[in-house]
Amino acid sequence: MSGSVMVGDSSSWSRALVKISPYTFSAVGIAIAIGVSVLGAAWGIYITGSSLIGAAIKAPRITSKNLISVIFCEAVAIYGVIVAIILQTKLESVPASQIYAPESLRAGYAIFASGIIVGFANLVCGLCVGIIGSSCALSDAQNSSLFVKILVIEIFGSALGLFGVIVGIIMSAQATWPAKTV
Repeated sequence: MSGSVMVGDSSSWSRALVKISPYTFSAVGIAIAIGVSVLGAAWGIYITGSSLIGAAIKAPRITSKNLISVIFCEAVAIYGVIVAIILQTKLESVPASQIYAPESLRAGYAIFASGIIVGFANLVCGLCVGIIGSSCALSDAQNSSLFVKILVIEIFGSALGLFGVIVGIIMSAQATWPAKTV
């Protein structure tokens, strides 16, 4: 008796996922792309900024030079905004009869996956750039010759966000909606 209930319950997830509108998946993916990217940028700015302010007490000369780390963190949020705009342009209206067609579902899932990839790649990138920016500020306060060396590492950390954007754009290329029948 409980075995038949288990079989029904196990397939209910697949039925639920197929019955959710592809436009809902698309909207959630776009929201994750921009929201989580901004969260990563804010977290990175928080980490870098607090170390920059603290280290500037000992060496006020580092304040303007180390603002580049904050700019790198802000670029992470801009990556999310750019991808959200790109994903938004992928949305097309389809007739109600084709909203659950396999092509519509694939388009919704592709935009959703693209948003998740970009959002979480930029979250990790924001943390990476924030931590490296923090160490850049602290080490620059001790020895100014280390600034450029650590800045190069920070640029490599910032490239992680660009990799997420590239993969997200490639994933969103799968978002083709069914052609409208006239």
